[in-house]
Amino acid sequence: MMVRTPETARVHTKIPSPLGELTLVRAGEALVGLYFRHHWYRPSRDALGSRADDGFDVAAGQLGEYFAGRRHAFDVPFRLIANAEQAAVLELVAQIPYGTTTTYGALARELQTPARDVGALIGRNPLSILIPCHRVVGATGNLTGYAGGLARKRALLELERALAPEPEQPLLWTP
Repeated sequence: MMVRTPETARVHTKIPSPLGELTLVRAGEALVGLYFRHHWYRPSRDALGSRADDGFDVAAGQLGEYFAGRRHAFDVPFRLIANAEQAAVLELVAQIPYGTTTTYGALARELQTPARDVGALIGRNPLSILIPCHRVVGATGNLTGYAGGLARKRALLELERALAPEPEQPLLWTP
């Protein structure tokens, strides 16, 4: 659930996950960042704000449910901080159903922009997992470009594939 609120001071916490430690960042009540350890485009320590473990229970709970296979969509409040071009791409990515994949090329055709540009914009997704950029694969179904690392992308796709209802369209990616 994306909310539009004015910028406020950021705080962060770290939580464990089956894919390693996650850093959650919020401004006010809205999440503004979700990063893996060694994330390609992790913000500076100053941009994370101070450490504050309170106020992240809902997000941590929903992520726990997701990793346990009991949650297929998130309703935690978040705010996407992005330019218009990146927001347009990530809004499409947010619509990719659980357990399915699409390609960079398909998104590029919808946006009428080069696939390489789409990939670069997706690569800077500040809300990994919540905005499921792991569901975007290469033209032949190959795993490419994931800021959290390809092993994590594969693990997320395998988790969703194992627990998803039968997709309406065939998956492009196969393990």
